[in-house]
Amino acid sequence: MKTSSPRDPDILLVDDNPDGLLVRKSLLEEAGCRVQVAHSAEEGLKILESSMVDVVITDYRMPGMDGAQFIERIRDKHPAPRIILLSGFVDPLGLTEENTHADAVIPKSSKEAVHLLRWVKRLMKTPPGRKPPRSQVSQDGRMRAAR
Repeated sequence: MKTSSPRDPDILLVDDNPDGLLVRKSLLEEAGCRVQVAHSAEEGLKILESSMVDVVITDYRMPGMDGAQFIERIRDKHPAPRIILLSGFVDPLGLTEENTHADAVIPKSSKEAVHLLRWVKRLMKTPPGRKPPRSQVSQDGRMRAAR
């Protein structure tokens, strides 16, 4: 079901796994997002040169340039997009918002879809260049109530 919002977000989805791209693209489009896909970080950077996007969603493990390197390149040239990093290795690699410079880090799991949609919605309410309050983010990517 499409949610009503002032403006549907423009999303850049980056993953070298075509199945992951297809599933996440379908999920995001069903939620009302406009989605462009890139099969590599390099392709994602080319898209960012010619398109304005609100949110970049990227996998961590990709050939050539990993998600953290990709985020660093985005932050250097394109400060506006909010960035979500997805990985099946969040805990083993110790991936956090602080060490990846992502606005949100979401572990790949059975709850990924719920967390992904929640974070896109939350980040769209956050002005570009500002992160949500840290007190509202738990280690597993879920939002907590501020105390």
